[in-house]
Amino acid sequence: MRTSLSVYGEMYISDCAVHKWVRIFKGEDPTETILRDRKRSGRPLSASVTAHREKVDCMIRANRKIKQKEIANAVGISKERVHHIVTLVLGYRKVSAR
Repeated sequence: MRTSLSVYGEMYISDCAVHKWVRIFKGEDPTETILRDRKRSGRPLSASVTAHREKVDCMIRANRKIKQKEIANAVGISKERVHHIVTLVLGYRKVSAR
C-alpha cells in the first residue's frame, strides 16, 4: 500500500474503495444506489413526420430539378433526412437527370 501511495499520491484509491465500487456497479450491495442511466425521452423524431414528407413531396412535384440541399434549407431539416424521405419514404429513385 505504501508503494502504491507513493507512486499515485493524491490519485491513490484504496482497495476497500475499489471493492465497494465493484459491488455497487454489479448491484450486489442493496444499501448503495445502483448507478444506471435514467430513462430519457430522447430526441424528438421531427424530420420524418407527415408534414415534412408532404412538404418535400410538394416541392419535388413543383420543380423536378430541385436539389436536396435546397429542400433541406426550405424545410429546415438536414440533407440526410431529406435524402431519407426522398428515397425511402417517398420511393423516388432519381429526382432529376442532368
